[in-house]
Amino acid sequence: MKKLLLALALFVSQVSFAQPKNPVTFKFEAVKKTADTYEVKIKATIEKSWHIYSQNTPKGGPVPTKITFKANPLAKLSGTVIEKGKQEKVMDKTFGVNVLFYSNEVTFIQSYKVKAGVKTTISGTIDYMVCDDEMCLPPKKIPFTVQLN
Repeated sequence: MKKLLLALALFVSQVSFAQPKNPVTFKFEAVKKTADTYEVKIKATIEKSWHIYSQNTPKGGPVPTKITFKANPLAKLSGTVIEKGKQEKVMDKTFGVNVLFYSNEVTFIQSYKVKAGVKTTISGTIDYMVCDDEMCLPPKKIPFTVQLN
């Protein structure tokens, strides 16, 4: 019985170490600003020592964050996605360009115009890459849906 428990414990520990790292978590919300205006906020919380790249990272650098919104006939995009957070700019020797990134947290904000009283959802995807000082994880694509009330 002890051998079985030991084997099970070793198996569980191996499986837990094999899990891919996920150093970024996202929170999606819609904030009503006026009767016909909403802000869709995508907050990325980033684990210590990791960072996520700006949408404005230049070509030749790491994969920039890209937020894509699906068309919705009841809601119209207003402006472009704004980034709020402490942006860092570093000359990256690996890529040979100045990279723009965020550590700890960043919020991406997109404004929408809707007809007053309309209830609908906004959906899309966020593509991003996360790195630390030693490695980068493969780019990820996360789908999201946010309710406008």
